[in-house]
Amino acid sequence: MAEFVRYPDPRLTVKAVPRPMDAALRATAERLVAAASDVQAYGLAAAHIGEIEPLVVISVAADTAQRDYRVLFNPEIVGTANAGQAGPEGSVSMPGIEAPIERPIWVDVAYDTVDGGRVVTRFEGFVARCALHEIEQMNGIFFLGRLSRLKRDTAIRKFQKLGRTQ
Repeated sequence: MAEFVRYPDPRLTVKAVPRPMDAALRATAERLVAAASDVQAYGLAAAHIGEIEPLVVISVAADTAQRDYRVLFNPEIVGTANAGQAGPEGSVSMPGIEAPIERPIWVDVAYDTVDGGRVVTRFEGFVARCALHEIEQMNGIFFLGRLSRLKRDTAIRKFQKLGRTQ
Protein backbone atom coordinates (compact mmCIF):
# COMPACT_ATOMS: atom_id res chain seq x y z
CA MET A 1 0.00 0.00 0.00
CA ALA A 2 1.25 3.46 -0.91
CA GLU A 3 2.48 5.89 1.73
CA PHE A 4 1.18 9.42 1.23
CA VAL A 5 2.56 12.72 2.45
CA ARG A 6 0.17 14.14 5.06
CA TYR A 7 -0.95 17.71 5.57
CA PRO A 8 0.75 20.00 6.73
CA ASP A 9 3.93 18.57 5.14
CA PRO A 10 5.71 21.50 3.40
CA ARG A 11 6.21 19.44 0.21
CA LEU A 12 2.52 20.00 -0.49
CA THR A 13 3.23 23.70 -1.08
CA VAL A 14 6.31 23.39 -3.32
CA LYS A 15 5.90 24.13 -7.02
CA ALA A 16 7.36 21.54 -9.40
CA VAL A 17 9.53 22.96 -12.19
CA PRO A 18 8.96 21.71 -15.75
CA ARG A 19 11.82 19.60 -17.07
CA PRO A 20 12.67 17.32 -19.97
CA MET A 21 11.44 13.75 -19.99
CA ASP A 22 13.94 11.19 -18.73
CA ALA A 23 14.05 7.74 -17.11
CA ALA A 24 13.76 9.17 -13.59
CA LEU A 25 10.58 11.08 -14.45
CA ARG A 26 9.10 7.98 -16.10
CA ALA A 27 9.94 5.95 -12.96
CA THR A 28 8.19 8.55 -10.78
CA ALA A 29 5.16 8.28 -13.07
CA GLU A 30 5.08 4.50 -12.59
CA ARG A 31 5.18 4.93 -8.79
CA LEU A 32 2.45 7.56 -8.98
CA VAL A 33 0.14 5.36 -11.09
CA ALA A 34 0.74 2.45 -8.69
CA ALA A 35 -0.07 4.67 -5.69
CA ALA A 36 -3.25 5.97 -7.35
CA SER A 37 -4.28 2.41 -8.21
CA ASP A 38 -3.67 1.25 -4.62
CA VAL A 39 -6.31 3.62 -3.30
CA GLN A 40 -8.44 4.00 -6.44
CA ALA A 41 -7.74 7.76 -6.44
CA TYR A 42 -9.29 9.93 -9.14
CA GLY A 43 -5.95 11.69 -9.48
CA LEU A 44 -2.61 12.33 -7.81
CA ALA A 45 0.24 14.78 -8.05
CA ALA A 46 3.80 13.58 -7.40
CA ALA A 47 3.90 15.70 -4.21
CA HIS A 48 1.40 13.26 -2.66
CA ILE A 49 4.10 10.58 -2.70
CA GLY A 50 6.78 13.03 -1.55
CA GLU A 51 8.33 13.82 -4.93
CA ILE A 52 8.36 17.34 -6.34
CA GLU A 53 8.09 16.52 -10.04
CA PRO A 54 6.13 18.11 -12.89
CA LEU A 55 3.62 15.33 -13.38
CA VAL A 56 0.15 14.26 -12.38
CA VAL A 57 -2.05 11.26 -13.07
CA ILE A 58 -5.81 11.48 -13.52
CA SER A 59 -8.47 8.89 -14.12
CA VAL A 60 -10.16 9.47 -17.46
CA ALA A 61 -12.52 6.49 -17.19
CA ALA A 62 -16.24 7.13 -17.59
CA ASP A 63 -16.90 4.22 -15.21
CA THR A 64 -15.95 5.40 -11.74
CA ALA A 65 -15.61 1.79 -10.54
CA GLN A 66 -12.69 1.25 -12.95
CA ARG A 67 -9.79 3.70 -13.19
CA ASP A 68 -7.96 4.39 -16.46
CA TYR A 69 -5.04 6.62 -15.57
CA ARG A 70 -3.47 9.13 -17.91
CA VAL A 71 -0.05 10.51 -17.02
CA LEU A 72 0.42 14.22 -17.74
CA PHE A 73 4.07 15.29 -17.82
CA ASN A 74 4.76 19.03 -17.56
CA PRO A 75 1.04 19.88 -17.68
CA GLU A 76 -0.17 23.43 -18.06
CA ILE A 77 -3.65 24.90 -18.24
CA VAL A 78 -4.11 26.59 -21.62
CA GLY A 79 -7.85 27.29 -21.50
CA THR A 80 -10.90 27.01 -19.25
CA ALA A 81 -14.65 27.45 -19.52
CA ASN A 82 -16.18 30.66 -18.28
CA ALA A 83 -18.95 28.64 -16.66
CA GLY A 84 -18.19 26.93 -13.39
CA GLN A 85 -19.67 24.48 -10.95
CA ALA A 86 -19.03 23.77 -7.28
CA GLY A 87 -18.24 20.24 -6.21
CA PRO A 88 -16.64 18.39 -3.30
CA GLU A 89 -12.87 17.95 -3.27
CA GLY A 90 -10.50 16.22 -0.91
CA SER A 91 -6.99 14.82 -0.82
CA VAL A 92 -5.17 11.60 0.04
CA SER A 93 -2.90 13.91 2.02
CA MET A 94 -5.83 14.94 4.22
CA PRO A 95 -8.12 11.90 4.44
CA GLY A 96 -11.59 12.43 5.82
CA ILE A 97 -11.81 16.07 4.78
CA GLU A 98 -13.84 17.42 1.85
CA ALA A 99 -14.89 20.91 0.87
CA PRO A 100 -16.90 22.37 -2.01
CA ILE A 101 -14.73 24.18 -4.55
CA GLU A 102 -15.86 26.09 -7.65
CA ARG A 103 -14.16 24.90 -10.86
CA PRO A 104 -14.65 25.53 -14.60
CA ILE A 105 -16.76 22.86 -16.31
CA TRP A 106 -14.00 22.14 -18.84
CA VAL A 107 -10.28 22.71 -19.12
CA ASP A 108 -7.73 22.47 -21.94
CA VAL A 109 -4.42 21.04 -20.75
CA ALA A 110 -1.16 20.94 -22.72
CA TYR A 111 1.17 18.19 -21.57
CA ASP A 112 3.95 15.87 -22.64
CA THR A 113 3.15 12.22 -23.24
CA VAL A 114 5.30 9.31 -22.11
CA ASP A 115 6.81 9.08 -25.62
CA GLY A 116 7.80 12.74 -25.51
CA GLY A 117 5.11 14.29 -27.74
CA ARG A 118 3.24 17.44 -26.69
CA VAL A 119 -0.56 17.33 -26.88
CA VAL A 120 -3.52 19.42 -25.82
CA THR A 121 -6.57 17.65 -24.42
CA ARG A 122 -9.91 19.02 -23.30
CA PHE A 123 -11.20 17.46 -20.11
CA GLU A 124 -14.81 18.00 -19.11
CA GLY A 125 -16.95 17.67 -16.00
CA PHE A 126 -15.54 15.63 -13.15
CA VAL A 127 -12.33 14.79 -15.06
CA ALA A 128 -11.73 18.53 -15.59
CA ARG A 129 -12.16 19.06 -11.84
CA CYS A 130 -9.59 16.32 -11.13
CA ALA A 131 -7.11 17.70 -13.67
CA LEU A 132 -7.36 21.23 -12.26
CA HIS A 133 -7.08 19.98 -8.68
CA GLU A 134 -3.94 17.90 -9.36
CA ILE A 135 -2.23 20.49 -11.57
CA GLU A 136 -2.77 23.08 -8.83
CA GLN A 137 -1.26 20.61 -6.34
CA MET A 138 1.73 20.13 -8.67
CA ASN A 139 2.07 23.92 -8.64
CA GLY A 140 2.18 24.01 -4.83
CA ILE A 141 -1.46 24.92 -4.21
CA PHE A 142 -3.02 22.49 -1.74
CA PHE A 143 -6.81 22.40 -2.07
CA LEU A 144 -7.26 24.18 1.27
CA GLY A 145 -5.77 27.26 -0.39
CA ARG A 146 -8.95 27.57 -2.47
CA LEU A 147 -11.14 27.92 0.64
CA SER A 148 -12.12 30.95 2.70
CA ARG A 149 -10.15 31.35 5.90
CA LEU A 150 -13.14 30.19 7.98
CA LYS A 151 -13.69 27.04 5.91
CA ARG A 152 -9.96 26.30 5.84
CA ASP A 153 -9.62 26.68 9.62
CA THR A 154 -12.68 24.48 10.15
CA ALA A 155 -11.25 21.77 7.87
CA ILE A 156 -7.89 21.87 9.66
CA ARG A 157 -9.53 21.59 13.10
CA LYS A 158 -11.63 18.65 11.90
CA PHE A 159 -8.53 16.94 10.49
CA GLN A 160 -6.65 17.46 13.76
CA LYS A 161 -9.63 16.09 15.67
CA LEU A 162 -9.53 12.97 13.47
CA GLY A 163 -5.94 12.57 14.66
CA ARG A 164 -4.57 12.00 11.17
CA THR A 165 -1.72 14.49 11.09
CA GLN A 166 1.82 13.17 11.38
